[in-house]
Amino acid sequence: MTDLPTTMRGVWLTGHGDLERLETRDDIPVPRPGPRDVLIRVAAAGVNNTDINTRIGWYSKNDGDAADASWAGTPLRFPRIQGIDVCGRIVAVGAEVPSERLGARVLVEPCLREADGQALQSPWYLGSECDGGFAEYTVVASRHAHAVDSPLSDVELASFPCSYSTAEGMLTRAGIVAGARVLVTGASGGVGSAAVQLLKARGASVIAVTSAGKVAALRDLGADETLLRDDDVVAALGRDSVDAVVDLVGGPTWPALLDVLRPGGRYAVSGAIAGPMVDLDLRTLYLKDLTLYGCTALDPEVFPALIGHIETGRIRPMVAATFPLDRIRDAQTAFLSKAHVGKIVLTVDA
Repeated sequence: MTDLPTTMRGVWLTGHGDLERLETRDDIPVPRPGPRDVLIRVAAAGVNNTDINTRIGWYSKNDGDAADASWAGTPLRFPRIQGIDVCGRIVAVGAEVPSERLGARVLVEPCLREADGQALQSPWYLGSECDGGFAEYTVVASRHAHAVDSPLSDVELASFPCSYSTAEGMLTRAGIVAGARVLVTGASGGVGSAAVQLLKARGASVIAVTSAGKVAALRDLGADETLLRDDDVVAALGRDSVDAVVDLVGGPTWPALLDVLRPGGRYAVSGAIAGPMVDLDLRTLYLKDLTLYGCTALDPEVFPALIGHIETGRIRPMVAATFPLDRIRDAQTAFLSKAHVGKIVLTVDA
C-alpha cells in the first residue's frame, strides 16, 4: 500500500439539508483496509433515491429529527461519503485477504453484514452507516466485494448494485416464479426497471405502471402490459387479478394494490415516492390471506444471484445519463426531475 496517495477527491455530505450540503474536496484522507478488508479504486458510482432521502433526512419518522434519519434509524456521522452503487478495482488488501484479489473488477454489495472486521448485529448500508463510492477510493469487507466477469463498461456495471439487488430481493422474498402475473409500480425508475427485467428472467408476466412518455421504454424492457400512473388499477385489471405486487410508490391510491391481488397474493414494498402513509383495511389483508413484505436488507443469496444474471447477460444496464463526480449536484437535480428511465451514474476519474 506504499504507492497509494494519502488524500483523494470525493464528495462530503456535511449534514442533512439541500444540495449545498454536498461538498467536493481534494483533501479527503484515503481509507486504509483492515485485516479482512479490501480497498477499491472507484471507477463509477450510481445515483439513487437513497442519496437524496438521506441528504434531506426523509427517513426520519419524527419530523426530520436527525436522530433517526438514516436507513438503520440511527444518527449519521458527518461528514459522510455517500454512494451505495460502486464499480471499481481492488488495489489493496488486508493481511487476511488473499493477494490474488488484487486487480479484480468488483461490484460492492450494498447491504453490509460485516464492517471493521466484525459481524454486524444489524446491517449497515454503503454510503449511510459507512463511507461509500462518491470518492476515488472506498473500503469494504472482502466478502462484500464481488468479482464480476462482464464485457460491460464500469458505468454500465455501476447501474446494477443497489436498484437491481433491491428488486431481486423483493422478488426473492415474494417467491415469484414462472407464470406469475405481477404488477410493478414506479416501473421506469431504477428499482422498477430492474424489477421488470428480473421478472422476465424468471418467466413472469409483467404489468408496468409508468408515465405516457415512458411506455415504449418499458415495453422494450419486456413489460407485457402497461398502465399510466393515474389509471384506476382495479378498473383496468379487475379485482383479484394479479399474483403479486412490487411497489415502489405507496401514496393515496395504495389500497387498490391490495384489491387487485388474488387471494393468497404477495405484496412487496421497497419505496414510497408518492407518500409513506397509507390506509390499510385489515379485512382486505386477512380475508384474502395476503402476505406483505417490507424489503431492505438482502438475503445472502440475492447479490450472488444478481452477479449471475449480469455475467450471463439475462439483464441489461439502463444508463440514462452520466456526470463527472464534481457535478454531483447537477446529477441529483437531473435525478429529481424524473425525466429519465433507468440510472444516472457518476464517473470517478483518476
